[in-house]
Amino acid sequence: MPDKTGIRVMVVDDHPMWRESVARDLEEAGMNVVATAANGTEALARFPAARPDVVVLDLQIPGPNGVEVTAEVIRQNPAARVLILSASGEQRDVLDAVKAGATGYLIKSASRQELLDALLRVAEGDTVFTPGLAGLVLGEYRRLMEAPAGPDSPDAPQLTERETEVLRLVAKGLSYKQIAERLVLSHRTVQNHVQNTLRKLQLHNRVQLVRYAIEQGLDDEV
Repeated sequence: MPDKTGIRVMVVDDHPMWRESVARDLEEAGMNVVATAANGTEALARFPAARPDVVVLDLQIPGPNGVEVTAEVIRQNPAARVLILSASGEQRDVLDAVKAGATGYLIKSASRQELLDALLRVAEGDTVFTPGLAGLVLGEYRRLMEAPAGPDSPDAPQLTERETEVLRLVAKGLSYKQIAERLVLSHRTVQNHVQNTLRKLQLHNRVQLVRYAIEQGLDDEV
């Protein structure tokens, strides 16, 4: 887990009291809030100089909206993480955010501790969803992948049984530590399986790996 005092965070929300409250909570927890913004234009203007590791972002902000900001942030810096903190739990909003590159999605009713825990996990590269939202995303991707040109293409990369097993758990949003405990493996072994899978699939990060796993229907129970 990264040292939270070294995590640079930008908070984007158009409600001043909420934005200031979240920023204050993060600072009190020892994180480094390097910028805040009230809308998409401000967020994108401040992002390059602020260089945040994690952007805590509301979806319903004056344009560009949260989905558009997410996509541009990831385009500018693929290593940046975006944690959506939204009042909306609608399936389409969650799906659009994930497709744009968001690493996590929390509902604003989440507790202060849930937010802090999610931010730390997102900073480490994990995917984090408010309970229930991951199921919405997985279900929607399954429906999308029922199209004729689906996951059964003969050109699909071949993964080992263990790599597939790890990938299924990645798709569910489990952390490397949780996957290691579930499969009785070392943390390093899980990391190696993920890296091997990324290489085979020619993907660049865990977010893309999660998308691939979901698209291939690997989110079923193991």
